[in-house]
Amino acid sequence: MPPTDEVESERRALLGLCYRMLGTVADAEDAVQETYVRWLRLSDEERTAIRNPAAWLTRVAGRVCLDMLGSARARREHYVGEWLPEPVPQGSPLAASVPLDPIEQVTLDDSVSMALLVLLESLTPAERVAFVLHDVFGVPFAEIAETVGRSADAVRQLASQARRRVREHRTGAASREQHDAVARAFAAATATGELDALVAVLDPGVVLRSDGGGRVSAALRPVRGADRVGRFLLGLPRLEPDAVLVAIETPDGLGFLATIDDEPSALVSLEVRDGRVTDVYIMRNPDKLTQWS
Repeated sequence: MPPTDEVESERRALLGLCYRMLGTVADAEDAVQETYVRWLRLSDEERTAIRNPAAWLTRVAGRVCLDMLGSARARREHYVGEWLPEPVPQGSPLAASVPLDPIEQVTLDDSVSMALLVLLESLTPAERVAFVLHDVFGVPFAEIAETVGRSADAVRQLASQARRRVREHRTGAASREQHDAVARAFAAATATGELDALVAVLDPGVVLRSDGGGRVSAALRPVRGADRVGRFLLGLPRLEPDAVLVAIETPDGLGFLATIDDEPSALVSLEVRDGRVTDVYIMRNPDKLTQWS
């Protein structure tokens, strides 16, 4: 039977894998726990017969996530307001759990960016599992086929479809330097309290989504258009006058963390294209801000 330490050492990588598939730390932890439960349910003979425990755990985690993604979509139909993935800080163990060389740090950060996680939500469960396993974690198609119960060719097609969606979404996306410059202009315009100054840094078709999870106040539906988004943003300080807003590095680039009495109240992430903010994501659900304490 493989040493317990050898099996347990895979927990961190599995957590990063499941987070990218499911979008929240809590769901990822549940998926990893279920994966280990299935390992422990094997007989000694079955565990001894597994030549590569890490690969076995990865396949099973993928299967668990595939099942959870199906039920998660049903649960989110009853979610209060907009559902957004849980943001994690830059440099989080979840971000660093992909076995890539240091030169791939940009790719590593991008794999947990809010922009990419939101896009992954639009994929089918099978597409998401295939993309994360192959394009992020480098799992061979033949092994993914065992996970999703399809042929290797079908899995290759799933990953290709997902990759095309990701590539299309990234077309025209700002570089980190461009993103941060626009983010600083966004912060400066917001600080003036002048609507025209803020609208000038917003794309005409900008969309703002906020997730309160029914726990705290948040817009129940997306806010669309530069004028409406600008007015919404300028009204926020009046709702929480004691909030302190600071710029902070996120996997998406420069973002903004609001705190009240040193506790996180909201995290603002931006998506930038062609020199303007196209998407504003505001996480207010306390259950999804625990990584920012």
